[in-house]
Amino acid sequence: MTTQRSFKARVRTRMEKTGESYTTARRHLMNRAAEAASASPPGPAEPTAAPPAPAAAAQTERIADDLIRARTGRGWAEWFAVLDAASATEWTHTRIARHLGTEHEVPGWWAQTITVGYEQARGLRAPGQRRGGGFEASASRTVAVPARRLFEAFADETARARWLPDVEVRVRTATAPRTFRADWAGGPTRIVVGIDAVGESKARVSVLHEKLTGAEQAAELKAYWRERLTALKALLETDGDQR
Repeated sequence: MTTQRSFKARVRTRMEKTGESYTTARRHLMNRAAEAASASPPGPAEPTAAPPAPAAAAQTERIADDLIRARTGRGWAEWFAVLDAASATEWTHTRIARHLGTEHEVPGWWAQTITVGYEQARGLRAPGQRRGGGFEASASRTVAVPARRLFEAFADETARARWLPDVEVRVRTATAPRTFRADWAGGPTRIVVGIDAVGESKARVSVLHEKLTGAEQAAELKAYWRERLTALKALLETDGDQR
């Protein structure tokens, strides 16, 4: 009975962190336990401490310099020099992003991306942490479909359920085909989705999951979103999503 109660508590903890239903969270934990059991050597094993959650990657590691240059006209080091010259370490996050947009004509999503990278590089926030001290998780994928098709995979409830099942999403704003914002699993966390066209038949989606409680939740949701975006990519790039 004690073991069963402990397992149920772990299921509920995962539900709170990921927004999954009880059934989905239970299935993930059972699959993980089965994999661990199959990988264990025969005979008694010494108990070991659980490995620490993987550290979040810095923005400059996640997004290549040549991609930043292609989308904004400058690489990381050049943008950092521009912001240093403007004394941007003394500015708020909003002011930095606005400066990039108004003074240097950087598109909104990329202005945010550069701002986060700059703040991390100058020690104003740690990877996975917001400027004000909270935490967030992010993931991105390039998918071989037009931007509008990718947007509909988030904005259309039926389409969304095919790759993001068992999650309550309350839409806040949706601007086709570029942005989608929603409360996650009834709150208090929320997601911000940006979609950037890469030619006529390819687009890049980036998901930012905000208002998280700590580094552990951020690491779990980062892994979760990588898995879900991989599933979305597979769905849209095959014949299984012909609607």
